[in-house]
Amino acid sequence: MKFSKFISTFFHPINFPIIGTVLYFLFVPKHIYKPQEHIILTVILIGTYIFPLVFLFLLKRFKMINSHHLVTIEERKFPTLLFIAISFIIANWLLKTRVVNLLSLLYFGYGIGFIASYIFLFSKQKISLHTAAIGGLIGFLVYFSFEYKINILGFLIGFFILSGIIASARLRLKAHNINEVFLGFVTGLLTQFLVYGVFYYIM
Repeated sequence: MKFSKFISTFFHPINFPIIGTVLYFLFVPKHIYKPQEHIILTVILIGTYIFPLVFLFLLKRFKMINSHHLVTIEERKFPTLLFIAISFIIANWLLKTRVVNLLSLLYFGYGIGFIASYIFLFSKQKISLHTAAIGGLIGFLVYFSFEYKINILGFLIGFFILSGIIASARLRLKAHNINEVFLGFVTGLLTQFLVYGVFYYIM
């Protein structure tokens, strides 16, 4: 049980956007100056990690939520709307830089994934944001490796294994049932492919 709590906390959904960004800059063919890269990383770290972390802390501090894992359906509604806004703001900003267009798709995909999760809330479905987050990262890495012809098979295998560990942890903690865990992963994966497909068609 302690291991499951550690996994759920360490691999919280808000960690995955910055993980995806770091991997992008680690493997992408160099076409961006280091100062630009540092600015992008700083903005994303603040916007997708520090700000949401402070926001969730304040919600818990004022007893608007009981846990930063957003256990109940009602607890999830307002934070999900905030995460939708953050995702699209970051995505639009990245797209406008014109140097990291592909990276912007990660955030557009996450934004659409959050919209899907918000819609599911009204049908009393609380999909796993943990598995949606890692599913989205895997989807991004698949088309990232395809776009730049980079072999990152080892990372993909590692993240697939990690997704299973995360899913097992969420089930063991009784935070979700098997359908919510599976639906979360599929939602995260497919929204990334959808965004890439639309982008590829337009471009």
